[in-house]
Amino acid sequence: MKIFFVILLVSCCWMACTARRMPASSQASAEVEHGRDKYMQYCQKCHPMGESGLGPALNNSPAPGFVKRFQVRHGLGAMPAFKKDVISKADLHDIMRYMKSMKREEKLPS
Repeated sequence: MKIFFVILLVSCCWMACTARRMPASSQASAEVEHGRDKYMQYCQKCHPMGESGLGPALNNSPAPGFVKRFQVRHGLGAMPAFKKDVISKADLHDIMRYMKSMKREEKLPS
């Protein structure tokens, strides 16, 4: 009988702990969705859907992430700088996740 209560207690604790956590895939998709919202708010005007517009195309850009983040923070040419009080560090991280999700896979020759 004592073992039953121990198993029941451990099971309840495990269920309570895991129920509060968001699964990694759900969390990642929530970050991508949030990044999409922020991208639409700040980037879409000049980089429509990652294609070139006023700014260059961002889809499949070979620039590493730190270069893109630097450019967002400091601007370049016609691109304005977006300081941390405009786009937070977390928002910029989510925008980068969204941009990575937008990348088109290169077509292999068939």
